[in-house]
Amino acid sequence: MKKIVLIGDSIRMGYDKYVKDALSGIAEVFYPSENCRFAEYVLRYAHEWKANGEWGDDVDLVHWNAGLWDALELFGDAPLTSISYYGEAITRIDKRLRMLFPKAKFVFATSTNVSEKMSHPDFTRHNATIEKYNAEALRALSNTDTVINDLYSLTSSVPDSYRSDWVHFYTPEGTELIGGKVLSVLCELLDITSEQINIEKFKPENYSKSNIGY
Repeated sequence: MKKIVLIGDSIRMGYDKYVKDALSGIAEVFYPSENCRFAEYVLRYAHEWKANGEWGDDVDLVHWNAGLWDALELFGDAPLTSISYYGEAITRIDKRLRMLFPKAKFVFATSTNVSEKMSHPDFTRHNATIEKYNAEALRALSNTDTVINDLYSLTSSVPDSYRSDWVHFYTPEGTELIGGKVLSVLCELLDITSEQINIEKFKPENYSKSNIGY
């Protein structure tokens, strides 16, 4: 079976089980039990997650993200991670993951859109800032073969009913949308057919740019 690792913040925690269940019998899907938080946190703990989870050296694909915690603004202050250090951290994470998983393909997911109108003024994220951090991540990864999964564009125009709060998509519709997009990328890169997916009538093409409309 294929081996897949999912690393990321609480957005990842909203689709990891969905993806694991969908690929049951086709691929082993591993992910940390905790929220992976900041980019620097991923850099610090990636090797421990691998060791503690006994993921091995033969992982076929790593799908990862980091950014929403880095772009967080508290009490009107600047984002918790400066954008220059964020770019450096993304570069270092990419290098670290390639060392840890030498046989893997790599996918980076952009940070998702937030509903600013639902946020608290003392604990907020701004989409304009998230867009800048996403752009910095893409710049940092531009000289690699990393595939980009653009979850920001995917979530930019979803109805509020897809959101469980101002940041997350812990609803059936939100989980299906983001989980389906992640699955479509995994299927393409690992040559998994739609008939193998444990979701009735799953069609990767339904999660394309033309169908989603971003």
